[in-house]
This record gives sequence, C-alpha cells and structure tokens, in this order.
Amino acid sequence: MARAGTQEHAGSGRSVPTSWRPVMNAPPTSSMLRALPSEHRQQLMRVALEVSFPEGTRLFEEGARADRFWVIRTGAIDLDMHVPGRKAVVIETLRHNELVGWSWLFAPHTWHLGAETTTPVRAYEFDAVAVRAMCQEDSALGLAVAHWVGEILAHRLRSTRTRLLDLHAPYGSGSRH
Repeated sequence: MARAGTQEHAGSGRSVPTSWRPVMNAPPTSSMLRALPSEHRQQLMRVALEVSFPEGTRLFEEGARADRFWVIRTGAIDLDMHVPGRKAVVIETLRHNELVGWSWLFAPHTWHLGAETTTPVRAYEFDAVAVRAMCQEDSALGLAVAHWVGEILAHRLRSTRTRLLDLHAPYGSGSRH
C-alpha cells in the first residue's frame, strides 16, 4: 500500500514520491559542502533524485528496511520513536540541508526511528544500495561518507543527551564535572 503523498511503483510494492525527477547537476547541500570534498559531492549528486512530499507523509517506519536516505532542501521532517500504548514520541525535527536517515549505511540496514513530514518537503533522495556500492568501489568516497554520517550521528547523540538532561535532571543541578 502506498504512503500518503506517494504512489506505488508499478510491480515493486514500493512507494515513490508523487513528484520526483533526476538531479544530475544539482548543487550540493551546505552540509555536504562542509563535510565532503567536491569530487565526492559530485559523485553522490549524480545518483540523487529531486523529490517532494506533502505534509503528513510517512517516509519510513522504525524497524523497516532502510533502502534510501534524503537531504532536505525545504520543509521539516520529524524523527519519531514508537512507544507501546502511546502516540509516537518526536525525538528531533530536521530542516534545510539536514540528512534524514543513517540506518541505510550500517547493517542490518533497518530504521531505528520513524519519520514524517510536518510541512511540504523538497529533498534530494539517494538510493542506499547504489551509494553503498559506490562506497565499496571507491574507498576514499566510502571513508568520506562514513565520516560525514558519523559526524552527524555524534552531533545528534550529543543534542539528545543534552535534551534528556534538561528534561530529567533535578532543578538546579546544572553544574558539570
């Protein structure tokens, strides 16, 4: 069954955005500009698709196969976590130039969170299998992509830790040792 804002790709059982087109020579995003050398950015952008999703589109579910990832051009996407017996909890909201999805890079290639658009979104979409194959063929690209994704993961873990401390630390315990 197709997700909201998508159609089922003929015969594949896979949802595709309602609007997409190949990118070819699109400019890289600023997060990629800072993290990846020009040659590697160009390699990735050659396999990117420009996609758009309406507000309320479920991009992926926690535990499902991670077969692609996105870099947001415009709009916002909530990352959420399933909590049994409750509504999904929003962990973080991602916006312009942010990477959506890292689970595609690490086995077993399943999503650790869910994601839903909270506004209309335009993004670059990358096929995970194609990018992993490119990274295996070109070890310098693979190292650069792993470093890029690793830096993003480290930043998000630090941010999550800070938010958890703010929520759960006793009042006035702001001193750090």
